[in-house]
Amino acid sequence: MLTLVLVIILVVVVVTVLLSCLCIVPQGNAWVVERLGKYHDTWQPGMHIKTPVIERVARKISLKEQVADFEPQSVITKDNVTMNVDSVVYFQVIDPKALTYGVERPIAAIENLCATTLRNIIGSMTLDETLTSREKINNETIKVLDEATNKWGIDITRVEVQNITPPKSIQEAMEKQMKAEREKRAVILTAEGEKQSAITRAEGEKESAILRADALREEKVRIAQGEAEAIRAVAEAQAKAIEMVNNASPSKEYLSIRSMEAAEKMADGQSTKIIVPSNLQDLASLATVFKESK
Repeated sequence: MLTLVLVIILVVVVVTVLLSCLCIVPQGNAWVVERLGKYHDTWQPGMHIKTPVIERVARKISLKEQVADFEPQSVITKDNVTMNVDSVVYFQVIDPKALTYGVERPIAAIENLCATTLRNIIGSMTLDETLTSREKINNETIKVLDEATNKWGIDITRVEVQNITPPKSIQEAMEKQMKAEREKRAVILTAEGEKQSAITRAEGEKESAILRADALREEKVRIAQGEAEAIRAVAEAQAKAIEMVNNASPSKEYLSIRSMEAAEKMADGQSTKIIVPSNLQDLASLATVFKESK
């Protein structure tokens, strides 16, 4: 009976030990295994069997991309302005063995290295350059961090400078400067608008004056053309009348009568003086004959 109990206890112990030696590594993780205190292997995701007593899991490491949000760091610019810089570092473990045996506190090491790098970079820049060169600061910081952390088995994927906070006095001065710049731009835009309006107005008046001058010139040309046409028509009519008279071969008596009619028309005016020719008798007799003929 005692033997059976011992056997059962032994079986239970063996099963427990075997179960404890069965290890399952989750996806996105890696386990560093030591044998007798020395690095032995890096287990990838899946099921593994650990040798009891001899082997142990030294460190369980996540292979996912991680983010470290550090406290704002106090830095001094080239023109002696003290400001606080808040940065965020994204990193990923690429070598679990190097991380386990290369650095004791990787996050603290990255934070200190990041702070030192930011002080060096921003210390060589003025305040204005710092505020307008955030992308440059990010690129230079990630370059220095990545070079230093590669031997720790860490890959720095990106660095973001979240906030750059200058002193309150500098912020107030910057706000005043921005306000002055906005007012300056507003004045310039207003002046440009007034200038453009005046130019447009002057061009409109110029075009209107040109159109009026063209219209007046066209009117005068048309009037002159009309008068010329009228004179030409009268001249042509007179020429045609003279031609018809010449073609009709008028008699001397007809010409005398026409002369008398012209004299009568000339005598219609009150201040008209008529010089009577010596042959008025003949003209009168011709006029009588002309009247009787009617």
